[in-house]
Amino acid sequence: MREIIIGKNEAGQRADKFLSKYLCRAQKNFIYKMIRKKNITLNNKKMCGNEKLVCGDSVKLFFSEETLSNFTEAEEDHIGIRVPRKQALNFKQYIIYEDENIILMNKPAGMLSQKTVPGDCSINEYMINYLLESGFITRNGLSAFRPAVCNRLDRNTSGLIIGGTSLAGLQEMSLALKERTLHKYYLCIVRGIMKQPAEIQGWLSKDEQNNKVNIYPTEQKNAAYICTRYFPIASNSRYTLLEVCLVTGKPHQIRAHLSSIGHPIAGDGKYGDKQLNQKMFQDYHLKFQLLHSYRLDFRDYTAKQPELKYLEGKVFFAPPDAMFQKILKEEGFDGYLEKQRTAGFHPGGND
Repeated sequence: MREIIIGKNEAGQRADKFLSKYLCRAQKNFIYKMIRKKNITLNNKKMCGNEKLVCGDSVKLFFSEETLSNFTEAEEDHIGIRVPRKQALNFKQYIIYEDENIILMNKPAGMLSQKTVPGDCSINEYMINYLLESGFITRNGLSAFRPAVCNRLDRNTSGLIIGGTSLAGLQEMSLALKERTLHKYYLCIVRGIMKQPAEIQGWLSKDEQNNKVNIYPTEQKNAAYICTRYFPIASNSRYTLLEVCLVTGKPHQIRAHLSSIGHPIAGDGKYGDKQLNQKMFQDYHLKFQLLHSYRLDFRDYTAKQPELKYLEGKVFFAPPDAMFQKILKEEGFDGYLEKQRTAGFHPGGND
């Protein structure tokens, strides 16, 4: 027999939903059969499955250890891939902010947001390893609730990733992103001189086979409407440093949309300018796009759950990496980011 005491990350959900997560390898009809036969009880009483769990509830599973091991995740499945202890501890350098509900991370370029195949190691796995190492979660606890990232960035786009480390945090951040009350701003360096802020619109379709998108100026069949806002921060004789926000959020939207109006992002091998990329490689050994998610703005955010109200009105920043900052300095853009932090903010958009 195994007893599970419901904590805050398990509370608030239906009992059958919780059991489906805990017994993740069992079919639903098996779970309901075990409920009917009283092999699963709630607070030592027969349960129906539709009860809403609260903190302190006792769920007992009257199974053999062999049966439990067959229907629950193996320990190694919890983290997907084992991260060396040194790397897990060094993960602290990517943390911008953390509390009991969320963790904000500054993802480096070259790292996946979430794994795409079983052998991948993404920032999601690094986050879970960090939470295990710090004692915030336990391996047994992962069977009932698994922390996860709430938004994604392209592998070679750096910057702010939101992780939900409690059920309330994960649900709240996912909803805020969906409802566009949480705004994310990006920095990029593009070809050419841009002086005026603008809002550009278009239609985007994705070629799944080649993992590439196409942008159209007018409505097209099987294409989604997109809207991108940009605000020039500074220009030199060749490039412009832009702040960008997404009114809509589609794959590769910033990269492809800016390229479609003649201002590709420096270093972008998929949508960029070949000569510009060669110049950037010669000058700086740049191998990826200079696109960085640097500001997370909660000023339009209203918490749906009372325990997240402390985030209302906050703004978080993630500094670009050393490569980006070196290029900013060499191209004469050094110092503009600090001015941007203290000069007030543009009206939002969101991806």
